[in-house]
Amino acid sequence: MTTMITFIAGLGAALLSKVAQMGQALLMLLQAIMVQPKTSSLPRLMQQLYVVGVQSLIIILVSALFIGMVLGLQGYTLLAAYGSEQAVGQMVALTLVRELSPVVAALLFAGRAGSALTAEIGLMKATEQLASLEMFGIDPLHRIVAPRFWAGMISLPLLVAIFSLVGIYGGHLVAVEWLGVYSGSYWGNMQQAVDFNEDVLNGM
Repeated sequence: MTTMITFIAGLGAALLSKVAQMGQALLMLLQAIMVQPKTSSLPRLMQQLYVVGVQSLIIILVSALFIGMVLGLQGYTLLAAYGSEQAVGQMVALTLVRELSPVVAALLFAGRAGSALTAEIGLMKATEQLASLEMFGIDPLHRIVAPRFWAGMISLPLLVAIFSLVGIYGGHLVAVEWLGVYSGSYWGNMQQAVDFNEDVLNGM
């Protein structure tokens, strides 16, 4: 009986600890969102936009191009069996803007930029740089966390849009240039099928 009570108490303590950690993370997120932007923080924001946005561009471009090419090839193979290969542009565009672009771009962004930011802030914590800022009366949340958070919020939607554009071009490269689909049908069916509000904005 005592063993069971000890086990339940340990389980409850672990659960409460996790809930407390989640609460602290949520409070930190809310504080980062509510930070009032200042003119002096603009250079730090621009620097972080370059670090998390521009430096993530290469992996986004390469992945988008090849995913679009694969979608074009597989879509053509599938649709050609039913005589509907002219709709390959529609299939590529809808697949990208609705689902693949937001999901894959976010995963690549988290893997490349998110892990780098986490390691950077963790190193600053381990070497007590954050404590030093607090001793000087500088809030680390405003100076360190907020610029990185807002840089990610700004750059990720742009990276998703770029992913969609490059992926659609990759599908065009395979379907039109290599497999002989009529270019007008590729773009025309795409423009008729893709709705900005229903597809693009929902995907974002």
